[in-house]
Order: sequence, then C-alpha cells, then structure tokens
Amino acid sequence: MKTFIIITAFFVSTMLTAQTQYETGMQKALSLWGEGKATEATALFERIASAEKTNWLPNYYIGMVNTTEAFNPKNKDKVASLIEKAQDAIDQASVISPNNAEIMVLQAMLYTAILVQDPMTNGMKYSGLAMEQYYKAQAIAPNNPRVMFCKAEFEIGGAKWSGADTKPMCAQIAKSIELFATFKTDTPFAPNWGLDRAQEALKGCK
Repeated sequence: MKTFIIITAFFVSTMLTAQTQYETGMQKALSLWGEGKATEATALFERIASAEKTNWLPNYYIGMVNTTEAFNPKNKDKVASLIEKAQDAIDQASVISPNNAEIMVLQAMLYTAILVQDPMTNGMKYSGLAMEQYYKAQAIAPNNPRVMFCKAEFEIGGAKWSGADTKPMCAQIAKSIELFATFKTDTPFAPNWGLDRAQEALKGCK
C-alpha cells in the first residue's frame, strides 16, 4: 500500500510538473508574440506542440502568429513562407480538434491574408473560401463573438467593393461586442481576443 501511495504521488507530481511546463511555455510564447518577436514565439509554440500532441492550442497560435505576420506589409518578401507555415499549423490543429469554430475563423483569416496579396487574382476564389469557413463556424458556434465579428468585418470589406449596405454588418459587430462581455473560455489559453478590434471597427461603422 505504501509503495502504491508513493507511485501515485510520483505520478501526480509528474503530471503537475508537466502542466506547469506547458503553462509556463505558453505564457512565455504569448509574451514573446506580444513583444513583437514573432519568430521566437513561433519556435516556442512549435516546441510546445511537439510535446502536446493532443492539444490544438499550440498549433492554433502558430497559425495565428504567422497569419497575422502575413498581413504586415513589412513581411512582403516572406509572405509565402508565412502562409505555408500558418496553413500547416491550421491543418494540424484541425486534425486534433475537428469542427472547431475558432480554427475555422483562423482559416478564414488566412484565406483573407492570401486574398489581399493580389485581390484581382485571388479575390473571387479566396473570398468564397473565407465565407465558407465563416458559415461553418457560425453553424457550430453562432454565439461565439469572434465568429460574429470576423464574419461581419470580412463582409464589410467586400461591401466596400460592391457598394452593398453595411448597416446589417455593423449591427452584427455591435452584437458581437455584447457577446464578448459574457463569453467564457473553457480551457486555459483558449482564444479570447477580438473585443478591442470590434470596438474600433464599430467606431467607423456606417
């Protein structure tokens, strides 16, 4: 019995240590990203992903960091590699966590990053692909504020080209802000971004 208790205590201690290492690593990677050190953040997220093979979040953040960097005009010469790295990470996250609305929003964002590189060439194809992801995410998680806000923001971008009325999309952004106020994440480090962007978007909404 004593041996069993010792083994159990060792097992629990090991699990707690592993959890602490994961949390410490994720916090460090997110801090690096916040400091503008995207390459270092990606490398750390990749190390975490290799250790946390059943956790979709490290790959999600690899995808998010590289998608965000692909929008930065300063990275014009690196866009192709950023998009490729982001897509690989999104694919891996999707395998671990299929039918995940957060991953679908990220995929739509990556399609948008591809679209803006050459709107005339990529517009029709990638606009359709992005909207497909938003509709899927909406069906799964209609009250997720990121789904509602990002879909509306994307549609406003399209409306500027087509001349469509943006009032319905602005109403959706306003509603997403209400949802942000009550939205709760179910796991540590789960996506919880977007409120500041939605508030800023609403200021310029017509």
